[in-house]
Amino acid sequence: MRQLRTLNDLSMEEIQMLLNEAELDSKETFEKLPGQPIVANLFFEPSTRTKCSFEMAEKQLGIETISFDVSHSSVQKGESLYDTAKTLEAIGCQALVIRHPDTKYYDELSGLTIPVINAGDGNGDHPTQSLLDLLTIKQEFQRFESLHVVICGDIRHSRVAHTNAKILEKLGAKVSYSGPLEWMDPDLKEYEYVTMDEAVEQADVLMLLRIQTERHDGGGGYTKETYHNQYGLTIEREKNMKQHSIIMHPAPVNRDVELADALVECERSRIFKQMTNGVHVRKAVLAHILNFKGEKKYDYVL
Repeated sequence: MRQLRTLNDLSMEEIQMLLNEAELDSKETFEKLPGQPIVANLFFEPSTRTKCSFEMAEKQLGIETISFDVSHSSVQKGESLYDTAKTLEAIGCQALVIRHPDTKYYDELSGLTIPVINAGDGNGDHPTQSLLDLLTIKQEFQRFESLHVVICGDIRHSRVAHTNAKILEKLGAKVSYSGPLEWMDPDLKEYEYVTMDEAVEQADVLMLLRIQTERHDGGGGYTKETYHNQYGLTIEREKNMKQHSIIMHPAPVNRDVELADALVECERSRIFKQMTNGVHVRKAVLAHILNFKGEKKYDYVL
């Protein structure tokens, strides 16, 4: 595994390996990588969880980091993403972690000789988020087969919705969508649409999405209260969920919009568990991208 742009870069065996090692790290911390490799983190969009999670993973692995500050860089003078990346390669970085507003930004980086880890590209993919979501679901149910995952909200503008649907289906889960019809994605029309009231009754995993206001004009005509009542997980709707069902959200959460404030940390919620798993998954990805070969054997399988 030389880089991670989308989960399509990985075989099912590699996905299984990464989940194995992330699960192991949650119980027994990885040793630090030899040689103190240097990784640059380039975040061209605001981020809390993904950025800090990568930084924590790097710190725990003994990786030296360069945190690239877009606002004080030559990007402000018109420097291209490719020239920025080539500069970091030339000064000795061994890998780049990049979040960028352009979908498939990595297509213009084919001239690099160092690996790129995609930390989110426009409306495209977010592979490490999908891996941490898979780990969270696996820890809860010990399987994917026959689970019903309903992804709810701003589907069209969400990286999570696109990446998760395809890999969950490959793993044997049933995937459905819910949310405003004008925010559905025609590229995902093969998946069943359900109303929010149907979603709470049917889902084993209810995966809520943030309204991506930065990617479209305003809130689609919805007030916070209107959206919450029509498409959010209200206190009343939560009571209709299956006893074993869990709530997930990639965060940041708009409280009392996508879900009621009281449900963010309720017994069903795995939102903060997802964040914890993000560190374990990103450690596994970094270790393998940087060609670290551990000696441990794993029996945690999909």
